[in-house]
Amino acid sequence: MAARDRWDLVVVGAGPAGSTAALAALRADPDARVLLLDAAEFPRDKVCGDGVAPHALDVLGGLGVDVGALTAGTAPVLGLRLTAPSGVTAARGFARPTSVVPRALLDARLVAAAQEAGARLRRHRVRSLVAVADGVEVYGRFHARTVIGADGAESVVRRRSGARTARPGTTAIALRGYTSADPWPEQEQRLVMATAHWPAYAWVFPVGDGTANVGYGELMRTGPPTRAHLTECLHALLPGCPPLALRGHRLPLSPGRPGVGRGRVLLAGDAASLINPLTGERIYYAVLSGALAGAAATTADPAGHYRLSLRRLLGRHLRHTDALALLTRAPALVDLATAAARDDRHAFDELVEIGLGAGTISPGLVVAMLRAAAGRPPRSPRR
Repeated sequence: MAARDRWDLVVVGAGPAGSTAALAALRADPDARVLLLDAAEFPRDKVCGDGVAPHALDVLGGLGVDVGALTAGTAPVLGLRLTAPSGVTAARGFARPTSVVPRALLDARLVAAAQEAGARLRRHRVRSLVAVADGVEVYGRFHARTVIGADGAESVVRRRSGARTARPGTTAIALRGYTSADPWPEQEQRLVMATAHWPAYAWVFPVGDGTANVGYGELMRTGPPTRAHLTECLHALLPGCPPLALRGHRLPLSPGRPGVGRGRVLLAGDAASLINPLTGERIYYAVLSGALAGAAATTADPAGHYRLSLRRLLGRHLRHTDALALLTRAPALVDLATAAARDDRHAFDELVEIGLGAGTISPGLVVAMLRAAAGRPPRSPRR
């Protein structure tokens, strides 16, 4: 095989997980030969809620990405209005502002940052993967010491690597579109839940340029629901929303995650089913898992190193969200948590951390929920 087709790392998929993986690998070893493969030409749209938590920007900033340039043209989102299935509403400011960056911008900017760091980008659709003695053959055209599959929910790398499939009942489906932000406050995200087809919610994420990302998603119980059904549910929860051009996507949620690494093949982001089952948040998981996979790819034991680092940083959080995904199959607990967030600043902040970052259930959050259940006011903060 020609020397130019031999690479230290081949990353399949150049979205947030893949581009971050390339950045992290080059950060760990600036001399590494890193190839990004993607079937699309950038910039390209990707169906997503576009929410970028500050935790994701922390990871990217630590890898040398200019986060100001990454979020240019958007405005910080300062608060969240959360409406529970019962109608209970909690509206507070975020402890740290979030961002909404359309994926057409975010992905193009991240892949450009990876190229500036030294990665090569080629447009190529990967259809096969074969493990060999000294690495992995990618579609018979590229030889890699290590491969990272960051190719999304329908990951070819996941299927070809032999990773187990996600468990039934752990996939959601959603529709989203863009419209004017005029009906809603520009600096406030909205999540509106309903008991019908639970768990399900609609969202409004303002970009900060006069537009908003608006959508609806629900857990798939059997077969996928129809577009007409999803559209009807969106407008039922957001009655002031104008007609939209909507696109759909599947969300393989984290309780059904497959193995994330075997030998010299690693999975990151959606390909590893790393999507928060409570909120559908995926960008933070994508960049964090991409960063950990990229750093692990430069070691002697990529899969072992990656599993260990992922467990250290996300393991406890994922166990808690797995448990909450089961507990919230009945909406009463979400009603109670929203009431606690309405009444208690700390409870609100902790729920945001669970939904957008790597937060876990704390005794303080449990106490706040018990007080909300008893109809008691929150405790005064200690002086």
